[in-house]
Amino acid sequence: MATLLGYAQGHGVISGKIMEAISKASLPGATIRLNVGNRYTISDQTGNYEFLNVPVGTYELEVVYMGYQTKKQPVVVQDGHNIVVNLSLEDGSVTMNEVVIMGDRLRGQARALNQQKNKPNITNIISSDQVGRFPDANIGDALRRVPGITMQNDQGEARNIIVRGLSPELNSVTLNGDRIPSAEGDNRRVQMDLIPSDMISTIEVNKTLTPDMDADAIGGSVNLITRASPNGQRISATLGGGYNPLHTTPIYTGAFVYGNRFANNKFGMVVSGSYNNNHLGSEGVEGEWKRDDQGNAWLAREDIRYYDVQRIRRSIAGAFDFKANDNHSFFANIMYNWRDDRENRFRVRTDMELADEDAGIAGGFILDKISRETKGGINNSRNKNRRLEDQRVQNYSIGGNHLLLPSLDMDWAVSYSKASEDRPNERYINYEYEDALEIQQVPSSNDRPIDLVFNRPNAALSELDVISENHDYTSESEWGGKLNFRIPFSLIDGEKGRLRFGGRLRIKDKKRNNIFTEYTPVGDEYASLGGVPTLNWTGSFAPGNQYAPGLFADRRVLGDLNLTDPSLFTSELNPSEFLAVNYQAKERIIAEYIRWDQDFSSRLSMILGARVEHTYINYTGNVIENEEDLSGTRSQKNNYTNILPSVSFKYVPQEDLILRAAVTTALARPNYYSIAPYVQSVADGDDSQVTAGNPALKATYAWNFDLMAEKYFTSVGILSGGLYYKNLKNFIYKYSNRNYTSSDFANDFPGAVNLVPEGESWRFVQDRNGESVDVYGFEVAIQRQLDFLPGKFLRGFGIYANYTYTKSKARGIADADGNPRNDITLPQTAPHMFNGSLSWENERFSARVSANYTAAYIDEIGEDAFFDFYYDKQFFLDANASYKFGKYYRIFVEANNLTNQSMRYYQGASNRPMQNEFYKPRYSLGIKFDL
Repeated sequence: MATLLGYAQGHGVISGKIMEAISKASLPGATIRLNVGNRYTISDQTGNYEFLNVPVGTYELEVVYMGYQTKKQPVVVQDGHNIVVNLSLEDGSVTMNEVVIMGDRLRGQARALNQQKNKPNITNIISSDQVGRFPDANIGDALRRVPGITMQNDQGEARNIIVRGLSPELNSVTLNGDRIPSAEGDNRRVQMDLIPSDMISTIEVNKTLTPDMDADAIGGSVNLITRASPNGQRISATLGGGYNPLHTTPIYTGAFVYGNRFANNKFGMVVSGSYNNNHLGSEGVEGEWKRDDQGNAWLAREDIRYYDVQRIRRSIAGAFDFKANDNHSFFANIMYNWRDDRENRFRVRTDMELADEDAGIAGGFILDKISRETKGGINNSRNKNRRLEDQRVQNYSIGGNHLLLPSLDMDWAVSYSKASEDRPNERYINYEYEDALEIQQVPSSNDRPIDLVFNRPNAALSELDVISENHDYTSESEWGGKLNFRIPFSLIDGEKGRLRFGGRLRIKDKKRNNIFTEYTPVGDEYASLGGVPTLNWTGSFAPGNQYAPGLFADRRVLGDLNLTDPSLFTSELNPSEFLAVNYQAKERIIAEYIRWDQDFSSRLSMILGARVEHTYINYTGNVIENEEDLSGTRSQKNNYTNILPSVSFKYVPQEDLILRAAVTTALARPNYYSIAPYVQSVADGDDSQVTAGNPALKATYAWNFDLMAEKYFTSVGILSGGLYYKNLKNFIYKYSNRNYTSSDFANDFPGAVNLVPEGESWRFVQDRNGESVDVYGFEVAIQRQLDFLPGKFLRGFGIYANYTYTKSKARGIADADGNPRNDITLPQTAPHMFNGSLSWENERFSARVSANYTAAYIDEIGEDAFFDFYYDKQFFLDANASYKFGKYYRIFVEANNLTNQSMRYYQGASNRPMQNEFYKPRYSLGIKFDL
């Protein structure tokens, strides 16, 4: 019990922690009430709670937690003191009053739903126990189980997050409340497959924002919460293995957790680590479509691709806390994620032309060339003859919580985050065969490009086109600081009220520095494909055996090339590959907010407030003439301020029913490369083009309107439904103008060297702000143990299902001729999303079958409808089971993608496939130890 300095006369503080009686695990989201007036609070992520400015007297504390027995405890508040009361709850299976059987899965579900129920905003919560019940290796795979979320895949793993149909650029991802930087060079996306799912304690998906949250999250804000120090010793370990049938290769995985408290519980710590080694890849076919003068579509290019990938994820994390006394505590968190992707890609590309331009497709087709390219890397201990993509994300933070007065507390934090992607010694060797052979394009199924029928030449006759090596590096770092204050403030006697205010500083620095060199052999050793060691991909091929790619230069050919020896190779930089993409970006964001929480009664509460964010940017890009000549650099500064008001209401007509309504605002800053002030021209006859960044791009600003109803079951479940509407101003799209002249260039880039010749019309491409977009939809979800069924066996079943519908309409988009397009939806807005699972569990055994469906949606707007790119529908089916033996051990088996769902894009219409990539199912088996 600690004395408060400078306290107000006749008041004190009650604080403590809510825990589970047996395991001593913290219980977040518990409701703690005082028996005088409408005085209550909610336990935080670590189970801690606090009542400020409580008048001296005797009270009774009551703790309510779904799935657990209610607990009551008397407490005496003394003048100027912080009275610490820790409470332990027993689960509902002890009394059986609610017929709740609290197995491991239900305990995790209870933690998640109690937090979700007591959140002031519209939120979905997933606990680590729930994540463990799905066969999800990374955070992206776990997130696609949440209502309103779908993911875009890479090599069969979920990578880019789409919330309520809004693209990754319109959402934010944070780690313990700090924004995670992006390792990608041209956007702000966080790669969700970089972080293993077993490193995260809780996932919060905030679909509406409160003023104390960062505003750059129009679709939603995903907060990944790492493990906090336990209330006692915790030891856990997982070992597993798996099988990938695409390459008939093994999968290895392991994880550990150790936590404890020391020094009379003043110091706590938890450290964890994870390792996953997965040999994966894909087999696919891609197509590029054009139109003849009569408007008929034809296949101008076909790519057949075989990927062989080794993906190794390593992650370590630590959380430390020190309680100086009952009024002051400090914490420190670290996380380091490191992923190596070693990749070989073998691609055969067939380029075709119309045999007669005037006759169009009726005149037939001829071969332009066939290219056979091997992608790899140097033969050293890191690359191992493969392209190495070394991605790292790290986060470090320190902070404190301080009770300064009975009516004032403060918290602060300072953080540093960095993301990087390094691709050293990435190599390509390409062989080409050129001949005007006649080709027939025979229509195939909608899932594949059309079949090509012609007298295929001997691949060994292909001649060397180019050998290249590049080194790409991108990094983004962010320093952050925040300071928050909280005081009691109520305009209604006897009702709870809180005033929160504070500020945040974010200093970001991003750069991309690529270089690309081409090499020419001095001799004839590599002159033809038939003269070098090769490998031959024939036989079984997932898209169809007729697409098997055939002969390529062996990856070891690339790895063993001594490109730095001038007696073997001459070298030349190729600026067209890197000058335009290199840039530097600096951003500084300063935010202030005020938030007022007011209860009008025990049933109705409100949050009213506003956030102000000031953005200062300074970008530098290159000016490139004719694709490779550096004419100079351009630097551009741009400052703007956004005011973001919000109001939300929560109404509780009965204990298990919650109605929510919110009007909020949010923003999305442009992608880094979109506002880098580069300019590049490419002179190529009828296809001559100027592309440019647009430093004048405005941030997209959105008004969001939400309604949500939630019905909670005492048997640990929920039935919910909600409506939402969003109006986005200044959304960003890719503008294309076919008739761009030198005078247009002079107007757009005053003082710059004019890159468009007089008297010519080129194409101009640039990201620009559209007028507005309306997005509206609804979502429904149910999560329930079927405890009402007769018999112990049937009561072991549980269901989890949700469906989201989203519709959008965009205005202010013009085609390449300047005509408005009135039929456009917001890119990456999936109209239909469905998740479902059926589970069964008893004290030792659990099993689950899970399904995930996403309808097709437009991914990128083209210059007209023919060039719009679509991400096709997907349906995944996964299954997993586990059995607990002894007190501490559990064996598990998992299967992913039992439907062999491919990743498929198409151009304009579903019968014009652009990409169809197959991964096959994936299987895992392992054992988990938990003390």
